[in-house]
Amino acid sequence: MARTDEAEFWFNAVYSAVQQIPRGKVTSYGHIALLLGEPKRPRQVGICLKHLPAQDSGNHFHEGNVPWQRVVNAKGMISHRGPGSAERQAEALHGEGVEVTSDSLGEFYVDFSRYGWFPAELESEDEDENEDADEDGNEPDQRESR
Repeated sequence: MARTDEAEFWFNAVYSAVQQIPRGKVTSYGHIALLLGEPKRPRQVGICLKHLPAQDSGNHFHEGNVPWQRVVNAKGMISHRGPGSAERQAEALHGEGVEVTSDSLGEFYVDFSRYGWFPAELESEDEDENEDADEDGNEPDQRESR
């Protein structure tokens, strides 16, 4: 089923944001939603990652260039998306040097205080603002107030 333009924009925004999470760091679905200006849409972030195309799909964004494993729930727990999915994510994080622990119920957790990535804004937004600054370093709203 084809996505609407709005849905396609959202999926691409999520994938682009997730690409900015550094290796060895994790963040939450909610933080990605917040960074994208939609703080009430963490589940939609999860849906996007659940439907991330395979690497050989020919899509611009795919599981080979979007580090899906670096996004966990707000408790630092790896969410289950299907049989074996949490274990696969834990292994991928372990391969990046992230320590993943498990509790007595077999749930996997990452320590946000040690591995968390929670910037106030995306790096790409910061770059956009810098490009908009004039040669004196003034932001666009500062230029208008002269």
